[in-house]
Amino acid sequence: MSLDALLTSADFFSDPYPAYHRLRAEAPVYWSEAWGGWVLTRYSDVVAVFKDPRLYSSAGRVTYLLEQLPDDVRRAAAPLEAHYEVGLAHSDPPTHTRLRAILNRAFAARRVEALRPRIQQVVDELLEAVEARGDGQMDIIADLAYPLPATVIAEMIGAPTEDRDKFRDWAIGINELFSHAGRVTVEGVQRAQTSLLEMREYIRALVEDHRARPRDSLLGLLVVAGDQSETLTEAELVATCVTLFVAGHETTTNLIGLGMLALLQHPDALAELRARPDLAESAVEELLRYDTSVQRGWRIARADVDWDGHRIRQGQMVLPMLGAANRDPAQFPDPDRLDLGRRDNRHVGFGFGIHFCLGAPLARLEAPLALNALLARFPRLALTGAPLQWRQDVALRGLLALPVTY
Repeated sequence: MSLDALLTSADFFSDPYPAYHRLRAEAPVYWSEAWGGWVLTRYSDVVAVFKDPRLYSSAGRVTYLLEQLPDDVRRAAAPLEAHYEVGLAHSDPPTHTRLRAILNRAFAARRVEALRPRIQQVVDELLEAVEARGDGQMDIIADLAYPLPATVIAEMIGAPTEDRDKFRDWAIGINELFSHAGRVTVEGVQRAQTSLLEMREYIRALVEDHRARPRDSLLGLLVVAGDQSETLTEAELVATCVTLFVAGHETTTNLIGLGMLALLQHPDALAELRARPDLAESAVEELLRYDTSVQRGWRIARADVDWDGHRIRQGQMVLPMLGAANRDPAQFPDPDRLDLGRRDNRHVGFGFGIHFCLGAPLARLEAPLALNALLARFPRLALTGAPLQWRQDVALRGLLALPVTY
């Protein structure tokens, strides 16, 4: 099978790691026509891209995608393109530095740690609801992995928690734009724009509500930053809120789901964590390395680069694969082994460099609490044996459902 055929096969979405091993062995710097970019699978190469934002830019990535479309579709997608011309995730220094400084206040360690009692309460309430059904089975995604981070980020931002399903629908639609690496489809762009415009209108109304009734929330902090002329524009405020809503729950949902699947497939590791709940924090780091929820980064080369005998051209997409880096044997001994006590675990599951995941402290709080609660409350958790259904997404790896009995 050709490498491009491998990267677009059904097997890739259920288990991408054999493909990454083959790429590292045969073509660690590989132009994928199917993906529309240079695929990098070595840990050292992935880190090198993230360490150099001057050469590998986060700006202009959506424009790169939309330039592939027919002219009439591209013109119709102008609002989508304009949205991604601003905001934290799609900017480079000095703009990124300014926005990150404002947001770092909201995700400071002390502020996040203060959420611990509320997060534990949400976990307990969700699992109590499972027990109350009394049928001995649950879907870890629908019953815990999704509603937990969705509830927490909604409350943190200052949105009604009953609207969390709206966020998920919008997030799924918006991610249609990014699920094919450096390629895009007309249908995906249209769905992404529809979802994005609906979400932007919701956020604008929420901003006005926070202005009329100020309160202590992440959105309240951003509104004050804008109103006090801390160089946060209205467009940046809305774009940043979209990023927080979308990224604030999807990645943690996948982290919890993939982590529980790995534990259920490795009974010795599951028993170890159940016996030693104090290992949960280090276990989450290893689970994230072992099966990475955000599989790929993406950058635009700002100049021609000679890399390992290949010429990456200015303006081309570069795709540093986080999941591949986290299974690189040059960095991690015996990388396909799940080792909850792994030492020197410098994984890139949260990214690397200036765009290191802003919400990492929150995910590192939510996931251990969720896993420990599941194992303590349900001592006989087991997979049902039903076939697993995977997202067909190059960027975000995750399960559509994780049915278990308890």
